Amino acid sequence: MASPTSWAQELITCDLCPKPTKQFCNNCQVSLCVDCVSKHVENLKSQTHDIVYFTNRKIQPVFPDCTIHSNQRCEAHCQQCNVQVCLKCILTSHNGHKIVDMQEIFNEKKNEIEKENQEIESNILPKYKKKMDNIAGRISTSTAKFDELEKDAENHRKLWHQEVDNIFSKLSSSIKSMRESYLISLKSYQSKLKNLIPDMLQALEQNKEILKTNRVCEVNNYKSRLAENREIPFNIDGKIPSLNTITVQGRELSIELGEYQAILTQTVLSSLTDEVSHLSLRELLDKAKVITIIPTGVKHLRRVACVGSDEAWISGYNKAIRHVDMHRSAQKSVTTGCLLSPRDIAVTRQGELIYIDSDNATVNIVRSGKTEVLINTPQGCTPKRLCCSRSGDILVSVRSNNQNKILRYQRDILKQEIYRDEHGNTIFKEGYCVLYLAENNNGDICVSDINAKIAIVVDKTGRVRFRYDGTPARRENPFSPRKLVTDSMDQIIVADYYNDCLHILDQNGQFLRCVDNCGLDKPSGLSVDSEGRLWVGFGDSGDIKVIQYMK
Repeated sequence: MASPTSWAQELITCDLCPKPTKQFCNNCQVSLCVDCVSKHVENLKSQTHDIVYFTNRKIQPVFPDCTIHSNQRCEAHCQQCNVQVCLKCILTSHNGHKIVDMQEIFNEKKNEIEKENQEIESNILPKYKKKMDNIAGRISTSTAKFDELEKDAENHRKLWHQEVDNIFSKLSSSIKSMRESYLISLKSYQSKLKNLIPDMLQALEQNKEILKTNRVCEVNNYKSRLAENREIPFNIDGKIPSLNTITVQGRELSIELGEYQAILTQTVLSSLTDEVSHLSLRELLDKAKVITIIPTGVKHLRRVACVGSDEAWISGYNKAIRHVDMHRSAQKSVTTGCLLSPRDIAVTRQGELIYIDSDNATVNIVRSGKTEVLINTPQGCTPKRLCCSRSGDILVSVRSNNQNKILRYQRDILKQEIYRDEHGNTIFKEGYCVLYLAENNNGDICVSDINAKIAIVVDKTGRVRFRYDGTPARRENPFSPRKLVTDSMDQIIVADYYNDCLHILDQNGQFLRCVDNCGLDKPSGLSVDSEGRLWVGFGDSGDIKVIQYMK
């Protein structure tokens, strides 16, 4: 015997009220209880009704009412007008048109839906479920691998701390030993001088007494000790040693104090070894090649900032910053509040867009479609160019009273100014042109000084490492450096505007080769994507060429 629960599940209710259905209108395809039969007929007086017991119902299509002719149902479709029509419509306004039976369309659509359902059930849903299972497995595996990475990183952190503690313990011990030895020598010398001074004072008094006498013998028998007194005991020729350190960011720490030397080198995480090995084996192609050309339609295109492997932000001489990709799919844009145009753009390590508003002397960041002020540059300093460092700092080149400087910011806090060398001389030539800049993997700051027509590289402390004037490339026109970038091999790539080429240098300023075979007519914008390809923008055409230059 069926349970009350199963009865409830099998119970079919009236379409007009919650009561159990007893009857059915074949014309309207409506289930009805006894009480609602008259209500149904009364509400639709203009239509005919075929009321039968529910068990005798005939399931058939319910054709829509004609909106033009009352009491008529649209049982056909006019293909010419793409509307549903009744018999009167066919005889009047749609006379002579191609008419299709609505039942035929209805059956075709039903068959189409059945086929779709069958494909979803038998093919698509199983694939989705399989994908879900795969993703669940990957989530589990990935979680375990990331846990392992965290443990690995923690072990390396402890190892670094231990090595640093050992190095600086030895360093401290050496300093104490040097201090004791040096101070003992100084105090010994001090004591020797102290003992000699009374003898000189005694000799001085004796000489004064001789000067007072008139006795010839005493004066003639005088023996001078001046030469002896002039010979001050040999001074201690000792210098307090300097502590010399060289830090290669994230890779190596070198310390030298007198004869003591120590080098702390980073141990690469095992999980990253394959990636590092892959990068270290990359070589320059004999001839660079253009992978694709992206027409952007941006007039006076000047700035390109890659995002990942196949996307970039670009801007020209207008307020908008546009987003493009290699597939030329739908583009988005950010409208800035700049008076004319953003002076430069970049992308942070987190993938967020930042840009310079020179009119307001700010560096702004775009987050969730909204623009916020990230940095207010000092009064009197106009920001011109920027780059994001690997440590998360932001480097900004500014001009103040015709003098170019580089400012380093940690978040919104100014941490460093670079414009004078260790001798107090200005590093960058005065002039109207701005500094383009990029950071290398070792922390070096690479700069295009257009006023001096050279590329300059300084270390993270601001000490000049080298200058490059373009001579080794043997170009026809004087070197005209513009935008520059660095790549995974620590190479420096400089756009040479009037020579229509790119100069490639190693991290020590050694010229490697020029990229001059890709139709680089006055390259302006320059960026490098995560695949190691160059995105070169051209102001005249508004095109971007994606160039492969490494194997």
